[in-house]
Amino acid sequence: MTDFAARRVMMVDTQVRPSDVTKFPIIAAMLAIPREVFVPVALREAAYVGDNVALGAGRVVLDARVFAKMLDALDITPDETVLDIGCGLGYSAAVIARIAKSVVAVEEDKAMADHAQARLAALGAGNVSVVQGPLAAGAAGHGPYDVAIVQGGVEVVSPDILAQLRDGGRIAAVFMSGPLGIAKIGYKSGHDVTWRFSFNATLPVLAGFTAAREFSL
Repeated sequence: MTDFAARRVMMVDTQVRPSDVTKFPIIAAMLAIPREVFVPVALREAAYVGDNVALGAGRVVLDARVFAKMLDALDITPDETVLDIGCGLGYSAAVIARIAKSVVAVEEDKAMADHAQARLAALGAGNVSVVQGPLAAGAAGHGPYDVAIVQGGVEVVSPDILAQLRDGGRIAAVFMSGPLGIAKIGYKSGHDVTWRFSFNATLPVLAGFTAAREFSL
């Protein structure tokens, strides 16, 4: 029988901590949440490998290192409300729920959203609300948010999501340009968001987050 608890400790000790993520709330949350129940059953044995885990249709559970570094850069506090965009089967929302005051997790795929809702409820994550709908639309009805995080690559971030951030809020996203990507943290001041480099990363671009293409003859 697979000892997933031991694999979880190994993931944190060999992937997360060496990536300079040392904040106790992040470490504790990633040690506590059973990542294996938030991936497809056929891929549970691969839940703790140092890579993205495929969910299908170009969607992934983020590599633990990338996810942890995004959380570290966002520096979420226990009094903040977080918008989790593209929660997939719910892993990211489960981890963030142990750090933040509350989480609104948006998922476009109904089957994924239903799975996330069921798994989060089973874990007793009562401070998470799963909202099914277009990822790029966010969840305005539950905002404004102190923090937002995008669980996939982007070429652009929709104005709708940026508008749902509080003045002074932060957002993390991995901006892709071809095969290369850069994780950036956006800081909102008034109606403007200033993006700052955080680290290099590569993720599949989410539907609704691609830039408009210019066509020429």
